[in-house]
Amino acid sequence: MSEPSISRGIPRPLVKTNQAVIVLSVLLSWLTGQFWILALPLVSGLLGLLFGYNPVIKLASHFLRRERSAYLLEDWDQQQFNQSIAVFCLAAGLISSIAGWTLAAYLFTAMVAIAATVAILGFCIGCYIHFQWRMYKYRQQQRSNP
Repeated sequence: MSEPSISRGIPRPLVKTNQAVIVLSVLLSWLTGQFWILALPLVSGLLGLLFGYNPVIKLASHFLRRERSAYLLEDWDQQQFNQSIAVFCLAAGLISSIAGWTLAAYLFTAMVAIAATVAILGFCIGCYIHFQWRMYKYRQQQRSNP
């Protein structure tokens, strides 16, 4: 794990595949009423966060036609931040469903589905939040070190 972040960049098609799996899982859970379907992207996301191994991304990587470096690479750290938000929302949605809190289940899963859909279309909400957080921390640091 001491590799620099740039060498651990994730090809954009793999990031978009992961986002699509999240969206499809949420839609399937809504259409079928089977919220356990959320466990699939949830477990994949957790494995990615904890061990750096996301099965969805690993499987999709077999379908890349060019070398990884030929694709636009997404920042590893940024994607980990985004994945942590997705995992939180998926877990909250699944737990809410199990607890019988239907409205909360739909709210959490709608948030992650909307964020993933918007990211597929080109605007990363998680990136925006991450940037704003880093700017806030920077400004706080500047105030404390005049």
